[in-house]
This record gives sequence, structure tokens and C-alpha cells, in this order.
Amino acid sequence: MLLVDCGISCRELLRRAAMAQLDLHGLVGILVTHSHDDHVCGLKTLHKCLPEAPVFANMMTTETVACKFGVDDGAFVSFENGQPFDVGPFEVEPFSIPHDTSDPVGYVIRAEDTVYFHGTDIGTPLDSVGTHLAEADVATLESNHDPVMLRRSGRPQHVIQRIAGPRGHLSNDQACELVRRFAAPRLKRLALAHLSEQCNAPHLAESAMKETLASIGRCDVSLKVLGQHACAEI
Repeated sequence: MLLVDCGISCRELLRRAAMAQLDLHGLVGILVTHSHDDHVCGLKTLHKCLPEAPVFANMMTTETVACKFGVDDGAFVSFENGQPFDVGPFEVEPFSIPHDTSDPVGYVIRAEDTVYFHGTDIGTPLDSVGTHLAEADVATLESNHDPVMLRRSGRPQHVIQRIAGPRGHLSNDQACELVRRFAAPRLKRLALAHLSEQCNAPHLAESAMKETLASIGRCDVSLKVLGQHACAEI
């Protein structure tokens, strides 16, 4: 198994893994996308619990997480964006994404004949992100906010501008744009993730993406909307 990020407590992660009948002692590695709290706050304790699982991150993310969260920098194996590397039976290719932190990445993960795309915290639906999505059989893609709900959220204007900005988060429509332009015939399963609980609603993200898939003749794609508080199988 591979784990992407650890933004919940180690105790909660272990509880959810048990619910999903997963033994995390089978982890061959932990992939870190970036250094924001909601992606790495449980990493220090998890590494103490499972020290045999190396943590993979690029150099800037390694430095930030080690300094800010007290994770032993000896836990990390550094990689270079765009350069594939092997972790157990997996080939992992990290790719750069636009987000407001130090050198964030998404991942394309290959295992036997299946390709998995993982892209969250993406401020702009760049072609460079889409070309990686086009490789995927299975994909997890950010669908963070509804622009109207974001504007009416009562959040400070600078926060709204950050979220909607080019280094913030994808809206439902921007996620749909990526899928409309880059979903390949091989895409079979799609999960929408990183939904804001205050500035989005699962039914809005789901209906927008269903309409998009229908418009490109891809009603065969299995679509799920992921929540923050429950286990789900893509």
C-alpha cells in the first residue's frame, strides 16, 4: 500500500484503516503533496508509529514539514518533480501544481496495468495537470468550491480571493473543465475530493460533474464524491 498525505491524527487514521480492513503495517511508503496542515498534521506521529514506511517529498516540502511540524528530516526520501521513482511495486511520478505553498505536487501512480491520478489543492486547471489526468484509469480530483457559495460565505475578502485565485483551489466548474478536456477513454473511476464544507455541497459538485460526463459521452465513468469524515472506496 501507499498512503498519500496524512492530514488527520494518527489515531483517527488507524481507526479508519481498521474500518476499511487495511493493515497500515503493509505501507511501503507515504507520499506528501505539500506542507499545509490539513495534509501533514498527523505525519510526525504516524512516522513514530510506522518508522519502517519512508516518507517521500521534494526538497522544499521536506524542509518545510521538518521545520514546521517537527518531523525528523531523516524520515524523508527526497525526489525531483517530474522524475518517476519506484516505491515497492509502484512507479510514482510527481508533477508540479499551482498552490500557495512551497513546491506542491500531484501524483500519477502506476501499478501493473492500472494508472491512478491524485490531484488536489490545484489553483488553476492547467494543461500540464490535464495531461497527467489523461493517463488515468482511476482519478481523485479536487472539486473544492461553488463560486456563489464562496462569495456568500462571509469569509474575509482576502480569504475568498486566495481560494478563488490562481494558487488556491479548483471550483466545481474548473474541475469539470479539466475532465471535459482531458478525460481519456481509459478513465473508469473518478472521485471528487477536497470539498469545502462551508463553500460547496456534494450534490452541486456531483451534478456538475455528471452533466460534464454526459456532455462528452462518458456516463460509463463511475463517479463518487468524497467526504472528510468517512471512509470510501473509489
